[in-house]
Amino acid sequence: MKAIIDSLNLLLPVFYLITFGFYFYDFMKAGKKFVNSKRLFLFLTLLIHFCYLLFRTIYFDHPPITNVFEIFTVLAFAVGFSYYILELVTDIRGTGPFIIIISIFFQLISTSFITDVFQVKEVLRNHLLGVHVFSALTGYSAFAISCVYGFLYLILYKQIKLNKFGLIFDRLPSLEVLERLSFISAIIGFFLLSIAIFIGIIWLPKAFPKFSYMDPKLIGTFLVWLLYGLGILSKVVGKWQGKKVVIFSILGFVIAILSTIMSNFLAQSFHSFY
Repeated sequence: MKAIIDSLNLLLPVFYLITFGFYFYDFMKAGKKFVNSKRLFLFLTLLIHFCYLLFRTIYFDHPPITNVFEIFTVLAFAVGFSYYILELVTDIRGTGPFIIIISIFFQLISTSFITDVFQVKEVLRNHLLGVHVFSALTGYSAFAISCVYGFLYLILYKQIKLNKFGLIFDRLPSLEVLERLSFISAIIGFFLLSIAIFIGIIWLPKAFPKFSYMDPKLIGTFLVWLLYGLGILSKVVGKWQGKKVVIFSILGFVIAILSTIMSNFLAQSFHSFY
């Protein structure tokens, strides 16, 4: 199995690059030559990546969350998986290059520097922890995608204001569609982060009997969850439209990143396993 794991580790960046190539070609040519095959290849790439993560979990007897380069390959999968869900929900396939390149970035770094780790803290062998971390990372990946669509919205909005009708105007979806993509991505992220929080509530008291609900990571995660929940509610009930929605998606992700940095590097937390 070790040989299979090593081979998949080397092949994954290649598969992501080929997938990106399909999406990028259709974007640049404004054609539909790969309209079906690019989604199929993305699915196959994600399936291979899932097998790679599963094989690592089985062979090393722990989920791939024990160091930053294992986290990076999970992030690469999470971004691609979040985008795939979004594409299935909306059937909008023209923005893939802007998202898949993020997966390429994380997977290239992971492939280059990942190491084989057998000896880890016992808590890191818990598979429920693996589901918890995967749900959280996929949720944050969806927030990142929402932020990307927010930036694309603002770029297109500015070009329309300046009467610049070039490549971006021709290839990107309309402002309304970009707003919708940003909003749906935020909903996906909120749902997955809710799952991560729910699992954490069940698992934490058993794994850490003396943990505190005032833990910086818990507070930060809850604030991010609350922020996105209020933003989604404002869109649905308060009828937020246009720039308000995309600015919220950008600011929400910035706050999520700042919260993660502060809770991980500026404060002590029981989440610090390694």
